[in-house]
Amino acid sequence: MNRKLKTVLLTIPAILIVCTLAFGSFYTYWNTASPDKTCSSCHEIGKSVNSQAQSSHRYLHCKECHGTALSNGLHSMKEKGMMVVNHVKNKKVENIKLNEEQLLEVLINCKRCHSSEYAKWTSGGHSVDYEHVFLNTKHNSAEQINYDCLRCHGMFFEGNVSDVVEPMNIKGPWKLKDAKMATNPAIPCMACHQIHQDGTPKARPDYADPKTIFYQKKTAISKLGFYDRHEKVYFPATELPALNLWAGERKVKVSDDIILRNCVQCHAPNAHHQAGTADDRTPRGVHEGLSCTACHDAHSNDAKNSCASCHPAISNCKIDVTKMNTSYADATSPNNIHFVACADCHKEEKRRIVSTMRN
Repeated sequence: MNRKLKTVLLTIPAILIVCTLAFGSFYTYWNTASPDKTCSSCHEIGKSVNSQAQSSHRYLHCKECHGTALSNGLHSMKEKGMMVVNHVKNKKVENIKLNEEQLLEVLINCKRCHSSEYAKWTSGGHSVDYEHVFLNTKHNSAEQINYDCLRCHGMFFEGNVSDVVEPMNIKGPWKLKDAKMATNPAIPCMACHQIHQDGTPKARPDYADPKTIFYQKKTAISKLGFYDRHEKVYFPATELPALNLWAGERKVKVSDDIILRNCVQCHAPNAHHQAGTADDRTPRGVHEGLSCTACHDAHSNDAKNSCASCHPAISNCKIDVTKMNTSYADATSPNNIHFVACADCHKEEKRRIVSTMRN
């Protein structure tokens, strides 16, 4: 064999081995070292790293949520590669944000730690996908699809609603412009949960004096927030305005629960703040003053076992409240469980009250 050819044949594998070892060593270092020496050393991502350091997820490594260059095959390699290219080009990015596709990839990682919450969310109405929101024939025929649909369904989509579904009318038939979006969740975890929001991880109490454990606990502050797609920013629930609601000219008593402020960003009344209009589900009647969470589970929205939390087995009417003529027991009932009042069933009492008011 030609000596020069032999040298080449030996050199090429040696170079490949050295490069592989070098890449492997660097890759291992990058994914195990502190973010201070890796991610946050790049000025573009500094803001995100700083916010993560003050959040409840501060002890998690970036890769736990965002993955690595090899965690999602060629897709993640291309994505991370473009980050390097943009960094080398010194491309100015004022505020780095995940697009919807990247955000949904992070969502999959949520369930590794929050498996119970993820399972509940999956079983509830808030896990609805694009297909069931934007291709709902009954709803689309009654109400024109408009840009504000994305305020609550698809708030992370980068584009207008006309880029999601067509035609934009009440006749149909409707179809998604990108069929791949059909199964994408329209209300992902991040709609209400800002991952890098300020917070403190839960800690064990001081067991030295068990009697004081209750008093040592600090009052929990809601970590919920509402993502505003127009501003592209989260508003903590604590900073959202309290709901002013009216039933005619009477002001409705609304719970001061912070979580309810988040709920009513989507389950909201009309512009006149009239109770029961538009998507409003704020409790009235016998349940006036209660919060959504008094009955609904935070993630599954399930309310099946909620009655027993407040009501005895037999009510003042000598009837099991779960079997009364309300939408709780029967979806076709005219008495919506959110608004039902005693007078809705006790017609004579209703007539007496109306007569008294007139006189």
